[in-house]
Amino acid sequence: MSKSLAAGLVILAIFLFFTRPQIPWARSASHAGVYSCKCSASALPQTAAKTVFYVATDGNDAWSGKLDKPNAGRTDGPFRTVQRAQKAIRDLKANGPLKEPVTVYIRRGQYDLAKPLEFTPEDSGTPQAPVTYAAYPGETPVLSGGKEITGWKRVTDRKLVAQAGGELWMAHVPEVKEGKWYFRELFVNGHRRQRARTPNTGFFLVDGKISSGKQATFKFHQGDIQPQWAAQGHVEVVALQAWAEFRMYIRGVDEATHTVTLSRTPAPSNREDNARYCVENTMDALDAPGEWYLDRRRGILYYRPEPGEKMDHVRVIAPVLEQLVRFEGRGGTGWVHDIRLCGLTLSYTDWSMGPNGYVDLQAAYDIPAAVEGMGTRSCDIEKCTFAHLGGYAVEFGGGAAKWWGIRQGSKGDRVIGNDMYDLGAGGVKIGDPTDPNSDDQATDGNVISDNHIHDIGLVYPAAVGIWVGESSNNAISHNEIDDTYYTGISVGWTWGYKPTAAKANIIEFNNIYNIGRGMLSDMGCIYTLGVQPGTVERNNLCHDVSRYRYGGWGLYTDEGSSDIVIENNVVYRTEDGGFHQNYGANNIIRNNIFAYGKEAQIRRSRDESHLSFTFEHNIVYWNHGPLFQGVWANNEYHFDHNLYFRTDGRPIRFGKWSFAEWQARGQDRHSLIADPLFVDPSQGDFALKPGSPAYGIGFKPIDLSKIGPQ
Repeated sequence: MSKSLAAGLVILAIFLFFTRPQIPWARSASHAGVYSCKCSASALPQTAAKTVFYVATDGNDAWSGKLDKPNAGRTDGPFRTVQRAQKAIRDLKANGPLKEPVTVYIRRGQYDLAKPLEFTPEDSGTPQAPVTYAAYPGETPVLSGGKEITGWKRVTDRKLVAQAGGELWMAHVPEVKEGKWYFRELFVNGHRRQRARTPNTGFFLVDGKISSGKQATFKFHQGDIQPQWAAQGHVEVVALQAWAEFRMYIRGVDEATHTVTLSRTPAPSNREDNARYCVENTMDALDAPGEWYLDRRRGILYYRPEPGEKMDHVRVIAPVLEQLVRFEGRGGTGWVHDIRLCGLTLSYTDWSMGPNGYVDLQAAYDIPAAVEGMGTRSCDIEKCTFAHLGGYAVEFGGGAAKWWGIRQGSKGDRVIGNDMYDLGAGGVKIGDPTDPNSDDQATDGNVISDNHIHDIGLVYPAAVGIWVGESSNNAISHNEIDDTYYTGISVGWTWGYKPTAAKANIIEFNNIYNIGRGMLSDMGCIYTLGVQPGTVERNNLCHDVSRYRYGGWGLYTDEGSSDIVIENNVVYRTEDGGFHQNYGANNIIRNNIFAYGKEAQIRRSRDESHLSFTFEHNIVYWNHGPLFQGVWANNEYHFDHNLYFRTDGRPIRFGKWSFAEWQARGQDRHSLIADPLFVDPSQGDFALKPGSPAYGIGFKPIDLSKIGPQ
C-alpha cells in the first residue's frame, strides 16, 4: 500500500468517525415502558414527512412515485415495487445525508418478492431524518415470500383416492420438476396445512432408546415405519426429546429387528426413553383432510381438501423465500440505521434443513427470521403483522457482515406493537449465541415491547416467544405471549458461572400464558441462564403452564442463573413449581404471588456452598401437594417475611420439616401461615381484601393493570 493511499484512508476514517450518525441511546432499556410511537402506520399523517413516495400494485417503476394513485392519463403515479422506492431514496442521498424525513407509503395488495428486500448503510436515514416504509393509512399491504399454486385438477386414480380416503386434487408445478423450487409449507386461504404425516394425531413411541451413533438408530413398534420409506430418501422422522426436537431422514429400515437408521446423530444432552415421534413427507401418509404431499421428481402437488373447501374458490400459496427483509451492516462504522417498517404484513416464508436433517439444541435459536438485522442502529419494526412463517419473525444481532466478514452488533433497535402468529419457530431473537469480543460486536440496548406473540413452534416446537442470547441492557416489556410449546421468554446463553454478555436485561409487565401445552419438558414462562447482574424480572403475569414429562415451571432460573432480581410477579396454575432454581447464586425473590402449583410450589435442584437465593415478602397459596420439592439439605438459602396458605387444610411442611423445625433452622422466622384473603383466586383475581394478613409481612399489592400490550 502506498503512503499517499494510506494517508488518505486515515483521513477518510477520521472524517467518518466524526460525521457518523449519533444514536439516540436514551430511548432504549433505561426508558422501558415509556415509548413514543412515532410511526403508527394506521394514523401516520401524510405531513409526517416532507418527502413522500408511494408504491402500489398498479404502479409503474418508470413513474415518479410522487402520486398515491395513477393519474387520469396513467402517465404518472406510484412506483410498482418497494425496491424502486428504495433506489429513489438512494438518489436523494447522492448529494449527502437526508435533510428531512422520508416516508414510503405502500398501498394495499400483495407484493410477491423474488428475493429478500435488503437494506444496507446506503439506505439509512438519520435520527432527525429517518426513512420509513409504512402501510398507506387504513390499508394492509402484504410483503409475501410465497407464490400462488394454480391449475388444480381432481385426481381420478382410484388407488390414490382410496389411499387418501376421500377427494384428492393435484397441480403441476414445473419449477419443482426442473429442480428450481422445493417447498415444505402450504397455505390454503391463509391457513397452514399439514404436510402428509403419520400418525394423523398424536405420536408413535420409540421402543426404548435412540442410539447416539453417527447415524442414530432406534427400534420401532410393528407397523409404525414402512421399509419403502428408506428408498424414497426424503421421508422424515420428527422426534421430541425432553426440551427439543430433531428432524432426520430415514436411511434404512430393518423389518426383521424393527430397527430404523436415521441420517445423523441426535443431541447428547436431552435423551429420552420411549420418545415420541411422527413421520412426514411420504405420499402413503396423505390420508386425512388438509394434508398435502409434493412429488419432487414429477413436480406434482397433491392436496386433500378440508370439508367444504372448493378448489376452484381457494387460494393456495407455497413459500419461495425463507427471509423477507435483511438489514446488512458492513463492519466498522458501516451501520444500517434509522430505518422503520410500520404497519406492514409480512407473510409466507419457508423452512429448510441440511442434507442430513436438523437437530435442535434448545429454543431453535439457530433458525433464521423473516426480518433479520445485523449491524443495525436505531431501526424500528412497529405495528407490523407477521404470519404464516417457517421460522422466527424478527431477529437483531451481530452475525458476520456479508461484505467484509466483520461481526457487528445491533443497538438501539425497537420491535414494538407487532402481531406475530402462525410461526414455524418463535417471535423475536436478540443477540447471538457467542460472546462478543468488543463493544461494537455486542448487541445491546434494544426494546421488545407491546407485541402479541402466539401460536408458535409449529415446525420447531422448542422455539420461544422471545429469545435473548449474549446480549445486555434490553427492555422486554408489555408483551403478550401465549400458546407456545416451550418457554415464553428465554434470556441468557451461558451455562454455569462462566463470563457472559447477558446482563442488565429488564423483563417486565409481560402477560405469558398457555405455555408448553404438554408438548415438551424442562421449560417455563421466563427462563434464564448464567450470571446476570442487573437483570430484573418484575410485574409479569404467568399462568397455565403444562409439560410433557417434567418441569412446567413459572419463573425458572436454570444453570448458573445468578444475581437476578425477581419481584412483583403473579404466577399461578403451573404444572410444577411457580419458582424453580436449578442452581445459581444470590438471586432475590421478593413480593411475588405463587399459586396453585400442581406438583410443588417451590423447587430447588442443587445444594451448593454459597447462598442460592433470598425468598422474602412472597405469598405462596395452593390446594394440594407439597410446598417444596428438590434439594434443601444444606440451608444455603434465606426465607423470611413470607405468607403461606394451603386451602385444603392439611398441615404445611417445609420439605421434611414442620414449621417450627424450619424456623429453628433460621428460616421464615417472621413469616405467617394464614389465608391471604384474595378476592377470587380461582378466577385469577389475586387482589387483597381489606384486613389481609399479607400486609403484616410487608407484602405490597401488585398492580396488574399495566400487564401486556398497552
